[in-house]
Amino acid sequence: MQTRPEPEEIYVLNQSVRLLQPGGGGFRTSLDSVMLAAACPAKAGDRVLDLGCGVGGAIFCVLKRLGGVFGCGIEIQDEYIELAGQNAALNNNTDRCEFAHGDISQFEISDLKQRFDHVIFNPPFMEAGTWTPSPDTGRATALGHADVDLDIGVWVDCAFRNLKSGGSMTIIHRADRTDEIIQAMCGRTGNRRFGAVEIFPLWPRMGQAAKRVVIRAVKDRKTPATIHAGLVLHEANGDYTEKADAVLRNGERLF
Repeated sequence: MQTRPEPEEIYVLNQSVRLLQPGGGGFRTSLDSVMLAAACPAKAGDRVLDLGCGVGGAIFCVLKRLGGVFGCGIEIQDEYIELAGQNAALNNNTDRCEFAHGDISQFEISDLKQRFDHVIFNPPFMEAGTWTPSPDTGRATALGHADVDLDIGVWVDCAFRNLKSGGSMTIIHRADRTDEIIQAMCGRTGNRRFGAVEIFPLWPRMGQAAKRVVIRAVKDRKTPATIHAGLVLHEANGDYTEKADAVLRNGERLF
């Protein structure tokens, strides 16, 4: 029997959030998780759901930033769910969050009163079938290799099913898949399911094309879309810009 490597411990938000993540490979909590949390417009009393939550990185950043918020995460990989539970204890958040095994293609809260105020997610970076998967099954799944190709529409559908009317959906993803995300908001019938769409590019450096984009929208809203100026992440010398550093270290709101 293959021995599972010991988890490794990392810190985010200026070492105020401690996270155990799989040792020897697998999904890695990154800048994307912190930016996703910084874009979630939750307030005290709200419930936030993270789809494909991994070890809970984005949820714990949300809880650190915002008091009085309850976080939930669903994840298909059992090892990550186990680590998310341990991370809840590490961050003294056991009474403010819960994590469960779940498949986003099927997950649905049937009780309308239990649906969420906000849904956040950082879907797999790669499209299944377009690349050679990592031999590490955890990392391969997190990046997009699966037995069934879950396109971005499956993620948006899950968010729609589990949001309250007027609730927000926040996504961080590759900028070159923005069109797919917008199309998915209309669903297979073409009906407009989300409005008040906000597009926030993340520019690697001034003058460079965005590689990441944060998109936020509101269920059952018809307000026109907004494209924000976005955020430049790095100075010419490679250091984070002042604004990026404020988000990544101090937990300031992204927009």
